[in-house]
Amino acid sequence: MRALLSVYDKTGIVALARELRSLGWDIVSSGGTATALREANLDVTDTAELTGFPAILGHRVVTLHPKVHGGILADRRDPDHQADMAAYGIDPIDLVVVNLYPFRSNPSIELIDVGGPTMVRAAAKNHKDVGVLTDPADYPQVIEELKGEGVLSAATKRSLARKAFAHTAAYDAAIVAWLDEGDDAPLPPTLHLALERVQDLRYGENPHQTGARYRQVGTSSWWDDVTQHGGLALSYLNLFDADAAWGLANDLATTTGRPAVAIIKHANPCGAAVADTLDEAYQRAFECDERSAFGGIVALSHEVDEATVARMVAAAQADVVIAPGYADGVIEALAKKRKNTRLLTAAPPTPDPLQIRQLTGSWLVQDAHHFAAARDDWRVVTKRVPTDAEWVDAELAWRLVGWVKSNSIVLVKDGTAWGIGAGQQNRVEAGQIAAAKAAGRAAGGACASDAFYPFPDGIEAAAEAGVAVVIQPGGSVKDDDNIAKADELGLSMVFTGERHFLH
Repeated sequence: MRALLSVYDKTGIVALARELRSLGWDIVSSGGTATALREANLDVTDTAELTGFPAILGHRVVTLHPKVHGGILADRRDPDHQADMAAYGIDPIDLVVVNLYPFRSNPSIELIDVGGPTMVRAAAKNHKDVGVLTDPADYPQVIEELKGEGVLSAATKRSLARKAFAHTAAYDAAIVAWLDEGDDAPLPPTLHLALERVQDLRYGENPHQTGARYRQVGTSSWWDDVTQHGGLALSYLNLFDADAAWGLANDLATTTGRPAVAIIKHANPCGAAVADTLDEAYQRAFECDERSAFGGIVALSHEVDEATVARMVAAAQADVVIAPGYADGVIEALAKKRKNTRLLTAAPPTPDPLQIRQLTGSWLVQDAHHFAAARDDWRVVTKRVPTDAEWVDAELAWRLVGWVKSNSIVLVKDGTAWGIGAGQQNRVEAGQIAAAKAAGRAAGGACASDAFYPFPDGIEAAAEAGVAVVIQPGGSVKDDDNIAKADELGLSMVFTGERHFLH
């Protein structure tokens, strides 16, 4: 039996080769791998000796030779293959151990591996006869099976072949993404996603569905560094809603420079606030909609201190609490009062450049949601100009409404979203819901609409809620009527020139 070993990542390679040699296998190797094995006093045949050709073209051509690929690809049951092998002095290769240049570590032409993927694909294609190893984590399993059975089972070889093709597919996808970086097109002509399952979930969107979290191969996100301190295992919706909550809380804290708290229920905020202290921000966010906060996701932009946890244990049960950290004793205090609450520590979120959604048999792709229009681009279109305090409320309301599912209306006063109307089919009812939830607490504050008001009745609803300023994109054919209605009602109105639908 003969194995070809040629790896960039040499983790465990000496131990693997030693085990193979103890089982009577011959080892063929090249370059740094051969050097490492010889330094370990292992008997190795260099590929140059096998092929009769040294490594050439600055090591670009090492293993691309019929005596290598013929040995890998030969069908041991095909008489014509056997005849060719005999005619050209090709010996079979039964195990290929290869991993590739680390392209993602420093993308460049010289880190585009050619010989490695070619050997991996050849071995994976011929997995009926050849085992292929691309991951050092699989070495112990293969050795154990060889020791116990003498050969690798068909199931093992098939599983390793699948992993090998996934390995080369991810490698090629990374190269395509790198080449796309120099393209001025807003979206690439093709997308190549190689995803790996990294977290099994308690269940999917509903308990009868299976769920898992995947990530792009070779990358990581803030989710990979999340620490769960207690509570039940996470489900699909726990992650989905926690992602929204964490993004919102960090966005508000960054844009306002103040501690922020967001409470998410079914992907929409039911409470959000900024304040001078975290415990005050939490209390206000909770008071926005105490009934909806039960079973929600609570995201806190700063370390959870004793004052904040005292308010939390006196309030509604949360399914998930996510924060950058917890003061001494806080985790124990929360866990004692809220045994089923998942307590997560997380790093700041890292937004993706593209948003991808699945349709039936298709995909929708866009650049990720962001706020593009600067404050300097906004226009006051009414006779009345917002006061300084009203500007602060308007800016927060505008930031918040971009995180609420459309159609959406948000009413803000003094750093708190007292009324949130989300996901309605018309803007008037979204405003009515927001006003009902605010119950007068947004009087003198701001009303934000994620898209333009098609008719003046939306402006009237904002005035009935008692706000002093309306902020919206503008752009309706009824803009003049809306401006006139705002002037009639004594409101300030700001056009941002930027719609923020969210679905």
